[in-house]
Amino acid sequence: MGNARFFRRSGPYPLGVVTDTARGTADDLELLLEGVAPLQTAGPNEVSFLDNQRYASALDQTLAGAVIVHPDMAARVPTGTVAIRTIEPYAAWARVAALFYPVPSVSPGIHPSAIVAEGALVDPSTEVGPLSVIETGAEIGPGCRIGPCAVIGSGVIVGRDCRIGAHASLSHALLGARVYVYPGARIGQEGFGFASVKGGFLTVPQLGRVILEDDVEVGANTTIDRGSSRDTVIGAGSRLDNLVQIGHNVLLGRCCVIVAQVGISGSTVLEDFVRVGGQAAMAGHLRIGEGAEVGAQAGVISDIAPGARVLGSPAQPIKDFFRQIATLKKMAKKEG
Repeated sequence: MGNARFFRRSGPYPLGVVTDTARGTADDLELLLEGVAPLQTAGPNEVSFLDNQRYASALDQTLAGAVIVHPDMAARVPTGTVAIRTIEPYAAWARVAALFYPVPSVSPGIHPSAIVAEGALVDPSTEVGPLSVIETGAEIGPGCRIGPCAVIGSGVIVGRDCRIGAHASLSHALLGARVYVYPGARIGQEGFGFASVKGGFLTVPQLGRVILEDDVEVGANTTIDRGSSRDTVIGAGSRLDNLVQIGHNVLLGRCCVIVAQVGISGSTVLEDFVRVGGQAAMAGHLRIGEGAEVGAQAGVISDIAPGARVLGSPAQPIKDFFRQIATLKKMAKKEG
């Protein structure tokens, strides 16, 4: 795990350091751990984890030096393997994996082939990659990495410790701190706005911005249109997967999760902690309540109440959807 060609490993670390990083508890033993690995392949000097009880049989046979587990599963950890106990094993695994494989540090400086316009402000601690373009009036904060061939448009503000991937483009956008924009993403382009007139269409000027708040991640080849009459906003901590389309004037609350190939039409509002499954689609001008869950491939054409779980097209409560599926199966058997 973590091929040396692509991933630089740190360590080794004593068990105590790993346990503290996991925010867990473990017996006080002398053990030096060198890396992380799955249960099936981990060796005596590596850390593994169990979060899903479906893989409990792999835990019984593991040779790992330490395993991150829920306290309820600690008794199943084999003799000779240390149990690092925590009520959130997967979150602990994320912290421990990041300990051994930290994000590569920024190499400050502007590549000779990059184009930085007069009037752009680039913090000296930022790394600007080859063939990237930073237009006049743009501001790049400290500790950022601008990838190869990225384009930062005029007036764009990028907060501290952001990562802008290769070939990404940003215009009419304000980014908070620790925002990650993955390769090929398009942020701030004109939205799909036009008026129908006799003989064709009349483009409506798109005069808003895109606001990406702190700790947002935008997946590869995702597109976020700027607002037309108000800003398009992605709330703090939200995660957008690859190939997501966000229309103009959309408002996402805090910590929303949008999975690949989702399309959200203009002026729709998602409140905090909404989760949307892959390939779901939403009509415009809707409100999706706080904590709602939209299943994969759902077609949402009306508002969704806070905490609701919907599935199907048109989207409906998940129990109703499966009840209909069961009824259709019964009818099909009778006809057969």
